[in-house]
Amino acid sequence: MIGNPDNAHHVDFWCRVAKSPPGTAHDWAQVFAGYRAAIDNPAACVWRELMDAYPDAKVLLTVHPGGAEAWYDSVMETIYFTERLWQWRVLEAMTPFARKFGPMARTLIWQRFHKGTMPDRSAAIAEYHRHIAAVKAEVPADRLLLFNVADGWAPLCAFLGMPVPEQPFPRVNDRDAIKRDIRGMVRGAYVILAIGAAVVLGVAWAASRLV
Repeated sequence: MIGNPDNAHHVDFWCRVAKSPPGTAHDWAQVFAGYRAAIDNPAACVWRELMDAYPDAKVLLTVHPGGAEAWYDSVMETIYFTERLWQWRVLEAMTPFARKFGPMARTLIWQRFHKGTMPDRSAAIAEYHRHIAAVKAEVPADRLLLFNVADGWAPLCAFLGMPVPEQPFPRVNDRDAIKRDIRGMVRGAYVILAIGAAVVLGVAWAASRLV
């Protein structure tokens, strides 16, 4: 949603998901119609529900190439910005999308999925391992691929029954790219603050002229 403005309206659906008890049935076609795959949050937070809704779907469980410790560092530097950056709270207070996305992420991603563990490194890493174990235990082996992106195309294409592309395995949505997006949001927060300050000063100046 953040990276695709055309899907920004999906935030309303995910807000409803966040406010519903785990396991609640939803009309997933509202956000997945026309797509053949779903990756990343918030879809990953409802993997059990999606398995029930799409019983023939295959499940890709991605593990961090650097292990759990590197995963934690990456999350804290990137997608945990909704909790870590005061500038996001400015956007959350001032923009309609962020006012919805922030509470949704807080509830569905950080509290329900990660069990509120992210501020505690050891607890978060334990939850990372618990999640991997749960997926491996609950997803039938013929529907599951434990995937390390460092392995490239071969295991992924074999799992999906697709030919290996000639082009190199893509490197997108990496830490640097996400941090660039976050810097853009931070700049947006400063712009909003600057505009707000200018409006306040303008009103104060106009009021002083009337006295």
